[in-house]
Amino acid sequence: MKYAWPWELSRSGVLNMNRRNISYIGRYNQRKFYKRVDDKLITKQLALANGIAVPDLIGVVHQQHKIQEIPTMVLDRTGFVIKPAKGSGGKGIMVITRVSNGCYYKPNGHEVTHSEIYRHVSNILSGLFSLGGKPDVAIVEGLIEFDPVFEGLSYEGVPDIRLIVFKGFPVMGMLRLSTAASDGKANLHQGAVGVGLDIATGNSLHAVQFDLPVDKHPDTHFPLSNIVVPHWETLLHTASSAYEMCELGYLGTDMVLDKNKGPLLLELNARPGLTIQIANGRGILPRLKHVEAMKSSTMSVEERVAYAKKHFCSNPIF
Repeated sequence: MKYAWPWELSRSGVLNMNRRNISYIGRYNQRKFYKRVDDKLITKQLALANGIAVPDLIGVVHQQHKIQEIPTMVLDRTGFVIKPAKGSGGKGIMVITRVSNGCYYKPNGHEVTHSEIYRHVSNILSGLFSLGGKPDVAIVEGLIEFDPVFEGLSYEGVPDIRLIVFKGFPVMGMLRLSTAASDGKANLHQGAVGVGLDIATGNSLHAVQFDLPVDKHPDTHFPLSNIVVPHWETLLHTASSAYEMCELGYLGTDMVLDKNKGPLLLELNARPGLTIQIANGRGILPRLKHVEAMKSSTMSVEERVAYAKKHFCSNPIF
């Protein structure tokens, strides 16, 4: 494994955790607005009020005795997702991709019994997966229909697109692909593949798994060097719009592509991780400084997206 000196990372424009927390999250994210992104139910309600597409909201379970209503909620569904409103890092998310004769099945084909669902939702309500261990609510939402453009790219899970938005400008992006190691989840620290994306075009630039470069998906063996994310313009506009919606200056937006509905906003993050720099093979700091140095703060969403495409484009480094 290759190591780098701190001064080498600094010279490459890599943003470290302390500087991110103090100079960007602490400076540009007002604490009073955190609940708009830390609570996924509030995020979903805000998105709907602002005309941003999100996965269907089937129902919300607030109390233990309401858990038994879930089978009725999902009666006509072919699949559904249960997630904690205040969870993080993908913890506590249960994905059911098939419902057959009253039985539920995960993406890997394993059956999930009613008692397992009851126990899982009960754990969510008790705060097992929530930030700070506080009591939570369970969101039941519609299953995302996998867009076939990503066929073969991911193992079991649905690929998602993360964009870092600073003061309304999308400054860096990556595609996250689940793997067998990540258990079908799209979290890089759990073993998912991160593919850096060109802000101008949505083309792949570089890819990593466990912080090491890869050129093929480890399970599907799909080449990662020529990926073009469709609906790129819409994804950039949705991410940029989230700035006005939640009023946080430094923000991570996670989105997916549904084959019928197109781009859908999954969630927002007030403390997005820094592995996006590794996936892109370059530091984010020069782009953040560029935006900070700009005097005008009255650009529209369309103007910010056009500006970002022009100034934050990159060359592939595969």
